[in-house]
Amino acid sequence: MNRSQALDPQVFQAMSALSAAAKKGLGDPVLAELVMIRASQVNHCAFCLDMHLRLARKNGESEDRIQFLNAWEEAEGLYTGRERAALALTEAVTVLTDGFVPDAVYEEAAEHFEEAELAHLIALITVINGWNRLMVSRRVPPGGLQK
Repeated sequence: MNRSQALDPQVFQAMSALSAAAKKGLGDPVLAELVMIRASQVNHCAFCLDMHLRLARKNGESEDRIQFLNAWEEAEGLYTGRERAALALTEAVTVLTDGFVPDAVYEEAAEHFEEAELAHLIALITVINGWNRLMVSRRVPPGGLQK
């Protein structure tokens, strides 16, 4: 257990359980990792990027798709419509300071995800944003949980 976990083990356990529940309900581990990488890119969370890049590769994600994720909108043909809808929703939920999630973004996601899947996707986006804020604020470096 690292210092960050030791300071608030109940919060760490609750966040971990929420992450697991959201991922399980989404059902697609590669999509889940893409969403978590993209939110972590937007939030500049090196710790979460390190973790989710490793997990994406472990789940079989290609280097091309990982490398172009930061420019997914321009990377035509690399991501499915479902993935693109999830990434657009990820950005809209992550950057709420720009206003509410646009109706068009939500509606596009709703076309690609069943209602329960969409609920889990939004939960996953919410929890990775929470993790990003915890790790960035606590200045946990990449690989920080292994130390």
